[in-house]
Amino acid sequence: MEGLEEKLKGLSIARRSRPEEPTYLLDVALQSAGLLAVSCSNFTIHLHNKDSLNLVGEYRGHSRPLCGVVFSHTSPDFLYSGSADGTVRGWDVRRPGTEAAQVFKSDSSHSYCSFDLSCSDTLLCAGTEQVNDEDSFLVFWDVRKPGSGLLGVYSESHSDDITQVCFHPREKDRLASSSTDGLVNVFDLSRGAEEEALLATCNSDSSAASVCWSGAEYTQLLCLSYDEGLHLWDLGQLDTDKPLTVFSTSDARSLPLLADGGAVDYLVGGRWLQRTQKLLVVGGKNNGDLHLMECDEGGLRLLRTLEGGHASTVRCFLWDAAGEALVTGGEDAQLLLWKPGGEELTMGKRESKKSQSALRLKSRPHKKHGYKREKKEA
Repeated sequence: MEGLEEKLKGLSIARRSRPEEPTYLLDVALQSAGLLAVSCSNFTIHLHNKDSLNLVGEYRGHSRPLCGVVFSHTSPDFLYSGSADGTVRGWDVRRPGTEAAQVFKSDSSHSYCSFDLSCSDTLLCAGTEQVNDEDSFLVFWDVRKPGSGLLGVYSESHSDDITQVCFHPREKDRLASSSTDGLVNVFDLSRGAEEEALLATCNSDSSAASVCWSGAEYTQLLCLSYDEGLHLWDLGQLDTDKPLTVFSTSDARSLPLLADGGAVDYLVGGRWLQRTQKLLVVGGKNNGDLHLMECDEGGLRLLRTLEGGHASTVRCFLWDAAGEALVTGGEDAQLLLWKPGGEELTMGKRESKKSQSALRLKSRPHKKHGYKREKKEA
């Protein structure tokens, strides 16, 4: 099997897409049938052909910033989006431009900053911003019953904005959540009540920004923080005396990763690549250069630097395993497709299309908090 480093070595820009309206590209999702969904800072969702990056559709309906897009696993013609407007909406991608086919809501005071869909396509979960300076909530719906209201609410596990909820790729009742309260929680929803469902709490010692499942059996959890910390925990060690922490750094910017001794300026995210059995972590420089890294018990190791693509901060990426291609989007309003041996059809100087309106939509800074409740630390 070809190693990850070899796969990444030949990547170059194959396609480049810029929207007519300057906007940050915040999140990207891949449909098995060949569409890309991109959430934008102007509250719209763009549909692109994954090979040509041609724009094939757009959805408008959200009235506040989006917090992600996810395709249905079993019904790939259905796309979900969450928003700070307090709704999660379901769209039929066969009918671009139409209104949402489903709308999920909870309490009128709830503003969502994260959401996800279970691997069985039965549960939707959204994480709220902090409500009334006290608590934040995990809210659940049954996707099969969009008009039946909330399925349930967890209210005790986080005390600040829930920055990400992430269902396990294989176990439909396993859920991880991260928050600016510094905690990362893991739940077994089959146990029902929140206190019984909470399996583990790991402390990131900072404002946790995102989590993703990793490892051969998806027993590991990667957490990135807003101050560029990185923590990799092995939840398979919960019932043993071995430490949960596989690797941890409070600031990846302090690690000399580049040939000249330099480091990344920020971390974009991570993704477990099942075919190569590697955890890919993407970081970048403020000038738009991207650094593709491997993460394991030995720490972070640079595999490849991608230059000449973006002109500013990259906000999202995905790895297309079938096409062995990388898709990236960022604050320069560009969506890029990187493929082995790719040659860009339209060559030209990269340029930023940042707008003042888009600049105001950057993620707001988060305060670090002390922890009032006693939690098990990783």
